[in-house]
Amino acid sequence: MPVQAFSMEHLDSPTGCLLVVTDDDGRLRAVDWQDHEQRLHQLLRRQYGADAVRLRAASRASAASRALCAYFEGDTGCLAGLPVATNGTVFQRLVWDALRQIPAGQTVSYGALAARIGQPRAVRAVGLANGANPVSIVVPCHRVIGAGGALTGFGGGLERKRWLLAHEGARPQAAMEFPPPSNR
Repeated sequence: MPVQAFSMEHLDSPTGCLLVVTDDDGRLRAVDWQDHEQRLHQLLRRQYGADAVRLRAASRASAASRALCAYFEGDTGCLAGLPVATNGTVFQRLVWDALRQIPAGQTVSYGALAARIGQPRAVRAVGLANGANPVSIVVPCHRVIGAGGALTGFGGGLERKRWLLAHEGARPQAAMEFPPPSNR
């Protein structure tokens, strides 16, 4: 398998520095927080194979980083059309496609997401696919919550999940750790 070269940018956000990985066609391949960079590399290895991806510094801002900036500035719908390329399993891509259908400001439970993809008994598998999502925020796994409305696992941490949901207009139950988003 040939080595693929992707560009990586560092993007400051209200929730911490993001790592934004894109390919030469401008498609988003991965997004994660800098303090979770090891997980980003692990997900890339799982999707493409060991030593199959080489990351280089981006020479200019990508459309993905510009869209993420707009998102953090209050345009919570701007990520919907952003081109994404993932290399997960057929099931993972099915779940990730369903995640992109959840509007900003809304949440669904793992069970409801499993039902949406026509596999109501696959709740745990949906949770595992959520956890393997390499393009956090853009493929909004943060919009999936526990059956009783509780905030459950998120790769970036529950504080970031609370912040993202509040930024989008959803009202989580627990107090936020990050400064609240400004109303623009």
